[in-house]
Amino acid sequence: MMPHSEDGLPSLSVIVPMYNAGKSFRAFMESLLAQRLQSLEIIIVNDGSTDESAEMAHRYAASHSHIQVIDQPNGGVSRARNAGLAIARGRYVTFPDADDTLSSAMYSTLIAMADADDLDVVQCNAERVFTGGRTKPLIPTDRLRSTDVLDGPAWLSKALATNRYLHVVWMGIYRLSLIRQLDLQFEPGLHHQDIPWTTELMMNVKRVRYTDEILYSYYVHDQSISNRKRTGEKNVAYQRHYLKIARMLDEINQRYRDKVKISPELHRQVTKEALTVCHAIRREPEEQARQAIIADLFATGTPGRMVRNARGVRQWYQLLLWLGRIWRWRKR
Repeated sequence: MMPHSEDGLPSLSVIVPMYNAGKSFRAFMESLLAQRLQSLEIIIVNDGSTDESAEMAHRYAASHSHIQVIDQPNGGVSRARNAGLAIARGRYVTFPDADDTLSSAMYSTLIAMADADDLDVVQCNAERVFTGGRTKPLIPTDRLRSTDVLDGPAWLSKALATNRYLHVVWMGIYRLSLIRQLDLQFEPGLHHQDIPWTTELMMNVKRVRYTDEILYSYYVHDQSISNRKRTGEKNVAYQRHYLKIARMLDEINQRYRDKVKISPELHRQVTKEALTVCHAIRREPEEQARQAIIADLFATGTPGRMVRNARGVRQWYQLLLWLGRIWRWRKR
């Protein structure tokens, strides 16, 4: 490893939550060890893995001085990331998933951009990799090109306007001192916790840039949280995560409305997240589960939240269409 920065600290802390990463873990680690950025520490948080990936992680740590492993009982990705954040020492921090792969130039590119413009956040483009090897850019360049320096709310509004942006923390690096200043934690037990986390962080970011260079490969498979098929009680429980996210996003907008400009896109994402629950109601085959999701929708005050945040003719049309359907489906 090359020497760390003048203060003896690494430029980047790479926090890797890992739970049963299986055979994918080797390819991930090899892409991480191939990084051209040498001033980095790797913190693997073994979140109660029961497969071979736990042993593999310890073998990597034994042979590489810049890798350490935290072993903890299975508690979910948020607790794993928070555990890594608690001991991270880098100027910047990032959170790749243990079943993806990275371009060897990813972190050297992002750190160089951060150093050149004193950035709080740098984000890059990524690609989806489907079974069989087909790839697709996450954000097509006809939707979004590389940016100059923006503040966080302006960047998030620009990214959301593409309708292709994902709130994922593996697509960037983040100034660790800012995260600690905000005491910003990942919400334990919440699926898609990246959404409120990145939104709140961006409300406080002064300097961010995006590069449209594809530096991260996200592997799409049926066992991922996003793609897993759910029906019945499992679907009812899963949709509660989206209802909570919509509430959290609305609360973030309210909390920062006197500090930053809350753009139409920031309002629109509240309604967009809640509309995913409406689509789930239609697809749910079990009537009892459908009624349970509808009951949760109304009990959480989500229809009013959606109405307050809807922006644009298209979203208003979708909202009124879905609320009309749900009102008809609802059994009183």
